[in-house]
Amino acid sequence: MSPNLRIACRFLTAKKRAMLMSLSCTVLGVGLFIVTQATTSGFEDFFIKTILGTDGALRIQDQIQDTLRSMNGGAGSDFLFSHRDGVKYIEGVEEPKAVISALREFSNVSGTSAVLRGNVLVRSSFKNESAQVFGIDLDEHLKVSDLNHQIVQGDLSTFREAPTGALVGKVLADRLQLDVGNSFLLDVQGQLRRFRVSAIYETGIADVDKARVYVHINEARSLLKKPIGVTFIQVNLFDKNRAPQDAAQMQEVLRHSASPWQEREKAWLSAFRALSVSSAITVSVFTLIAGLAMFNTLAMIVLEKTKDIAILRSMGYERRDITQIFLWQAAIVLAIGAVLGALVGAVGTFAVSLIPLPINGIFKTETFQVSWNAWHYVEAVLTAAIMVMAASIIPARRAARLEPGDIVRGTAQ
Repeated sequence: MSPNLRIACRFLTAKKRAMLMSLSCTVLGVGLFIVTQATTSGFEDFFIKTILGTDGALRIQDQIQDTLRSMNGGAGSDFLFSHRDGVKYIEGVEEPKAVISALREFSNVSGTSAVLRGNVLVRSSFKNESAQVFGIDLDEHLKVSDLNHQIVQGDLSTFREAPTGALVGKVLADRLQLDVGNSFLLDVQGQLRRFRVSAIYETGIADVDKARVYVHINEARSLLKKPIGVTFIQVNLFDKNRAPQDAAQMQEVLRHSASPWQEREKAWLSAFRALSVSSAITVSVFTLIAGLAMFNTLAMIVLEKTKDIAILRSMGYERRDITQIFLWQAAIVLAIGAVLGALVGAVGTFAVSLIPLPINGIFKTETFQVSWNAWHYVEAVLTAAIMVMAASIIPARRAARLEPGDIVRGTAQ
């Protein structure tokens, strides 16, 4: 142990209560920072997992077509020159097989599913509800969604084997009082087709569970009178965070619009980030208090240890040595506070994850969602280090400016 560190430890024992106050605030600041970030990030991660498991990472849809404008080559010229004047979008994907074949050439693509969508009226013996029919190939759609984990009644094998089977959202099934095995009618502009409920799914997203009816794509083509083409192609990626870059590249190559999940859910993602920043600012108040407590404690030590400082300076200690002694005190409190705070944060995060919290609307969960991310601990310790060490610099520099002669004469400032 260096002499400066040994002296710092001796000075620490002179103000035990004040140091414990600063230490307690540091522990609370670090611990609460970790817990709040773990919960906000946990809910955000769970929301992202839900939307990726429902709508995929990317959607390839409307075809992009350049619009051309012709200009005469000039007086007496028979030539016409054409140039791009913008783009227009043609609804749907006319050649899904060709587009899917091209998508499989992208290294980050893990699965694709062609989807045919249309508006329908669902008629049951109880009431009628507006909804959307989604025509899918089940095996392909399972590669780009968590539909197999979202079934709450019935099973997918029944749907796979039944040509007129359907998967109905739980909210819609409850409104129509439908159960597995019940039949209902899909009405498209007066054309009626009977289907039977093979299974009921629940994503936790209310807008999905009350509006989507999944049927086999061939049945959807017959019902919607669309023998070719699809509405969009749902794409899953190995690395979901690369979706914007992949979307831009796919749009350029495929000449179809590509919307990444970050763009589709921009509003919710912004809300989660705002909540994360707000909670971080709020709990940082404890760390700020720890810094102020450290400032006050060191300032008092400087006043009480002026004679000791004079003796150290007369023994040959330089100003930087005195500064180090006081900064060491802050560093010791910070190190202990960071370790204990991280422990409190980990225990608190685990305890919060066990608290019951039923949520159903933007996702479905029964408990608090938490995220175990090492960066939360790093950010908490860095925040505490900046505030505590910044507050310690002023009293440390003041102690270093004290001169032995001024202390003896009683004129030290």
